[in-house]
Amino acid sequence: MRILLVEDDALLGDALQVGLRQADHAVDWVRDGVSAETALMTEDYAAVVLDLGLPRRDGLDVLRHLRAKQKTLPVLVLTARDTVDDRIRGLDAGADDYLVKPFDLGELTARLRALLRRAGGQPAPVLAAAGITLDPSTRQVACGGRDVELSAKEYALLHALMQQPGRALSRAQLEQHLYAWGDEIGSNTVEVYIHHLRRKLGADAIRTLRGVGYAVPKSGPQP
Repeated sequence: MRILLVEDDALLGDALQVGLRQADHAVDWVRDGVSAETALMTEDYAAVVLDLGLPRRDGLDVLRHLRAKQKTLPVLVLTARDTVDDRIRGLDAGADDYLVKPFDLGELTARLRALLRRAGGQPAPVLAAAGITLDPSTRQVACGGRDVELSAKEYALLHALMQQPGRALSRAQLEQHLYAWGDEIGSNTVEVYIHHLRRKLGADAIRTLRGVGYAVPKSGPQP
């Protein structure tokens, strides 16, 4: 999933960017509120990790502006403001979850997984469709009862498709999920990963809807 990280502390931001990438997210990192608003209005993100104490524009103002624009993507707020009133203001401004600094990276990634799962309409922690299961907490994938080894990009692409089985995503939408700013994108990169996934999961695991995109079917092939 493609995540916008908004954090002005260089050391913390760098550590979060590395940790989120290790969790197979594509991460765009900005360090002030104005840059965050620009990114949110011009790019398509699965979620935002938002610090509140930002230069140029406060994180609460960024959050209020985002919700005023009817943007519904999940927002996980990070802050050193740890009073109950501060947390209430953040939640009332439109935050979906709240972490007070200092925090554990494992807890942050778990909370982010939960937000992404709910945003995708998936109540269960393990995604399942067409005989395939995908566990975001362990990044384990199985098909027909056998474990399947995937590369980071193969996993990210499959994860994006399995969050909404039956719905087709275009190549451009999949690229948005897979790549952050500065990443090099080949002209047929998505098609290559689709080919690899079909080879590992079966030819019917991912369907092509001509002129639309790719989809994981809700159920497997009928006998």
